[in-house]
Amino acid sequence: MNAVTQSLRAATPRLPVPGSPELGELLAAIAEGASERDAKRILPFEQIALIRKARFGALRLRKEEGGAGLTLREHLSAVILLGEADPNVAHILRNHFGFVERYTQPSRGEAHLRWARLIAGGEIVGLAMTEINAKNVGGVEFDTRLTPDGDGFFLNGTKYFSTGSIFSDYVLVRAQDEDGRYVSAIVPSVREGLILEDDWDGLGQRLTGTGTTRLTNVRVAPEELIYDDESDGVGFGRPYHGSHSQLFLTAIVAGIIRAAAADAAALVRKRARTFSFAPTEAPVDDPILQHAVGEIAAAAFAAEAAVLAAADALDRTVASRVNGRPDIDVAHEGALAAAKAKVVVDELAIRSGAAVFDAGGASATKKSANLDRHWRNARTLASHNPAAYKARSVGQHLITGERLPLTGFF
Repeated sequence: MNAVTQSLRAATPRLPVPGSPELGELLAAIAEGASERDAKRILPFEQIALIRKARFGALRLRKEEGGAGLTLREHLSAVILLGEADPNVAHILRNHFGFVERYTQPSRGEAHLRWARLIAGGEIVGLAMTEINAKNVGGVEFDTRLTPDGDGFFLNGTKYFSTGSIFSDYVLVRAQDEDGRYVSAIVPSVREGLILEDDWDGLGQRLTGTGTTRLTNVRVAPEELIYDDESDGVGFGRPYHGSHSQLFLTAIVAGIIRAAAADAAALVRKRARTFSFAPTEAPVDDPILQHAVGEIAAAAFAAEAAVLAAADALDRTVASRVNGRPDIDVAHEGALAAAKAKVVVDELAIRSGAAVFDAGGASATKKSANLDRHWRNARTLASHNPAAYKARSVGQHLITGERLPLTGFF
């Protein structure tokens, strides 16, 4: 443990906002050992503890309720840097910030304040939503059910791809009640009957805890429930609510390109050997290697610019939200921007992850270097809600005026 990590364990006087020394220290502590954790599959419980202590999860919460009150542009600029430090840690927090988005508007009652206080205190919320046996075309039907029991309820079901939940203090479980109403239950991750499994075996993003959640007679109190049709357009009842979660992932991918650029430059700086046909004696002076690094750096710049431009569009969506209901036209513009950013940034990241080896040569492919992690992680994140669907919907809208789908991550 270095001095940076030790200092993070002291009381953090301020939230780690962009440009602050607190954020710089936090990012340095998380970046330390990130490649080794990825290579050896060491789950980042310690790093998430630092996130929790620093109250990074409260960056989007209003200042009046204990947060930093960041705009989405400001917030996602920090997420890009966190993705550069360790994309696994950044991904773990995606579902938490999706939950936080419900509470970025002025307070609307005691239930709002209860969850806002939890977020302000540094608590982290995971998500258990996906069911692999569900037929999602045209909508989502859950087998996970909420049934009444005395003065409370029981939850029963199985969820998959529960990213971040094994690191979380609470888990938001999506279900339907006996009447088919959609509901979110927010329960402590240690509640009896709730089992979180670390069984994700993907080629990338190996440390996100994207595993199975099993619910067997999990007790739920009435105040732990949020029904979609009673949420006043907040959360899952909000038009294009998935745009934020989609752009959050794209911000992480942009961070991966930044990390790839830094690693490519470091590879060239430390290269002692070159090819017999190289144009210069010293690799650092080789224009071909310089070009390889420059291409990745330019991709990182373009990716970040795309993400932040889309964040501006989503900030306009947030600003349009009155009584929990955003202007549908503004919300659609935000969804379009998030979709366009994903199409471009995913391609840049996958290309950049491979281009690192153009700067390093064959020796850079050694397993011990673990430089393939940039491609693996970018490829895995890009596979979430594939860009081909986004490009097709954007093209259809431009040609016919048809809006993007309301369901899914648009």
